[in-house]
Amino acid sequence: ATRPARQTALCSDRPRTARSRLSPAGTKMSSIMQYNGAAIIAMAGKDCIAIASDKRYGIRNQTMGCQMKKIFQVGDKTFVGLTGLATDMQTLDQKFRFRSNMYRLREEREMSTEAFANMVTSLLYEHRFGPYFCEPIVAGLGGEDGKSPFLCGMDLLGAQVRTEDFMVGGDCTEALYGLCESMYRPDLGPDELFEVIAQCLLSGVDRDCLAGWGCVVHVLTPEGVTTRDLKGRMD
Repeated sequence: ATRPARQTALCSDRPRTARSRLSPAGTKMSSIMQYNGAAIIAMAGKDCIAIASDKRYGIRNQTMGCQMKKIFQVGDKTFVGLTGLATDMQTLDQKFRFRSNMYRLREEREMSTEAFANMVTSLLYEHRFGPYFCEPIVAGLGGEDGKSPFLCGMDLLGAQVRTEDFMVGGDCTEALYGLCESMYRPDLGPDELFEVIAQCLLSGVDRDCLAGWGCVVHVLTPEGVTTRDLKGRMD
């Protein structure tokens, strides 16, 4: 008697699936830009601007705190919001303050918002081969009269995008874009601008688990800055 031939399945008959890249903990790795989570909106009004951010500080899906500062005032009429890796955010904040202080000592005047945005671009591009994992949003009042709104967003290499209405950044940009496009109107006053930007941010972070836990809104006018802290969903 002869032995029956062994039947083997060909490897090509089996469906091949892409293997997900896993971290040591067994969870799927996300982008380093989403490691700590953030959401920032900047809007332009009539002779005023507003910039808002969430307060959450997390490590991936684990929330570590809800009082993180992500918006920094550099001059009397300039704010910068930072999204991305928290350690690089703190490093860039220190470098921005150092360079703006050196500019003030050398020139004996405040750095304009446009000059500050160009300085940020130069600083980020200097480190293009080992970049800071942050995407800044610069907002302020500039122009010859010092009342013209200025909004500028950048990627981590310093490439600028300037707009005249609003700028969003962070993890839930799709939701923030849709809300801003539906609610924003040109030439809003300071109070109306605050209401619009607050509703856009609070509604947008509800659709993202990496941002939220309250927000802070800064409204800048030629007369000064108004800061309000808002409560959000804490889950």
